[in-house]
Amino acid sequence: MNPFIYRKSLESFFMEDIGERDVTSDLLFPAYANGEMTLVTKQDGVFCGSDIIQLGYELLDASVEVTVHVPEGAHLAPGVQIATIQGPVRSLLKGERVILNLIQRMSGIATVTRKAVEIVGDYPTRICDTRKTTPGLRTFEKYAVRAGGGYNHRFRLDDAVMLKDNHIAFAGSIAAAVETIRAELGHMIKIEVETESEEQVKEAVAAEVDCIMFDNRSPEEIRHLRTLVPSTITTEISGGIHLDNLAAYRDLGADYISLGSLTHSAPSLDISANVKPEEEN
Repeated sequence: MNPFIYRKSLESFFMEDIGERDVTSDLLFPAYANGEMTLVTKQDGVFCGSDIIQLGYELLDASVEVTVHVPEGAHLAPGVQIATIQGPVRSLLKGERVILNLIQRMSGIATVTRKAVEIVGDYPTRICDTRKTTPGLRTFEKYAVRAGGGYNHRFRLDDAVMLKDNHIAFAGSIAAAVETIRAELGHMIKIEVETESEEQVKEAVAAEVDCIMFDNRSPEEIRHLRTLVPSTITTEISGGIHLDNLAAYRDLGADYISLGSLTHSAPSLDISANVKPEEEN
């Protein structure tokens, strides 16, 4: 994780959640009151977000001590202690909700990604995400995909050229679109084309694009279309793929399978915060 990026985001999240002050905690507990908080898993899953816990409390209060007990990407059973946080009660409670929300979200995505990777198993196809992420959380969510064993597609529109159906419709054809872009494009940026028919696949191959996506095609269709693409062009399968039907696409010879469901439909992992006041420590 890039500490600078996450630090800036966490500052914004804390501002949104805390405002000027935590009225409840600041009025209820004196500044000298210390305590301990333990983060515990309540269901089976993959943990993601150790840096969030560390950076989050570092931003709120440098006196807070954080000890993370499990490695990033570890598969955990219910009841496992993820981390112990010790320090001023006010600070522990101010950071609790934001940090829990983030690590639950990230761990949920990592868990779904790990399941997808396990379904693909020993086949050489890689699992990757899409740009179907939560605004403001893309960096966190794509990191969680990597923690779960997956790979990232584009982070932003300026990462690569991706000609989708509407681009092609406006441009008139795949050939015309690729020709126009290549006239202006630098050599470091790749071109991917989303295809929906055999004719489009052939056109994309003739245009010598870098990557061809088989979009919303059945396994039978993809098995045939894959034979039309030379090994020099990367292939990707996408569209309507989720954990329940992923196994049908894993042996079709594509380089990547992208799943929007890794991020837009992953349920958060249930993680709780258990506390002890200073006199019980």
